[in-house]
Amino acid sequence: STQRARRIIAVSRHAAEETTRLLGIGPERINVVYHGVDPAFRPISRADVEAFRQRAGLPARYALFVGTLEPRKNLARLVEAFARVRDDTLHLVLAGGKGWFYDELYARVETLGLQHAVTFAGYVPQEDLPLWYNAATAFVYPSLYEGFGLPVVEAQACGVPVLTSDVSSLPEAAGGASVLVDPYDVEALAAGLQRLLQDQPLREGLREAGLTHAQRFTWPKAAWETTRVYWQAIASGGAT
Repeated sequence: STQRARRIIAVSRHAAEETTRLLGIGPERINVVYHGVDPAFRPISRADVEAFRQRAGLPARYALFVGTLEPRKNLARLVEAFARVRDDTLHLVLAGGKGWFYDELYARVETLGLQHAVTFAGYVPQEDLPLWYNAATAFVYPSLYEGFGLPVVEAQACGVPVLTSDVSSLPEAAGGASVLVDPYDVEALAAGLQRLLQDQPLREGLREAGLTHAQRFTWPKAAWETTRVYWQAIASGGAT
């Protein structure tokens, strides 16, 4: 497909570079078009957030992860890092459906004796996600590999400080408005989370920077840029 295509759309610069590296496609044939963030992802009033927290039975302070429970998301290391954070009032909420090899994650929580502090929320409907983000103290996304990493920007759009990985496309998604850590280093994950939780000026700065960064990602912009790629493909001729 990539050999026959006139133009190729990648969802990040990292994905474009991987397309060149792995498939041998010249970068001149690749356009980067970022996903948009739905306007529903925005700061919500404290009263509405607290009402949701009561309905959902969520703790007062929690770090949130959103995504499928699978090894690529690096959740076993996240749980180990969470166990090293010295904050008995903090909970870890893992929101997402079961993927593959998730049994190891459940076993790790039990081995570390964290059943009281780690919540498996299961799949969360899209329309409820903004409330889950808004109610969180911090958003953590220590994935090992992503095409882009949309949850990072969704959390930023909700005004939630973010910790994510310094590998793959995630620094690109974070845009300098998140704490970046080595996802393979449990100590670095723990230290990054501890810093994010203890440093209020840092959280406030990341909130403002994240809100500004997230404004770059809209679906109208993505649609317009995608249309331009179609026109480039039409103009270039050649094989279809």
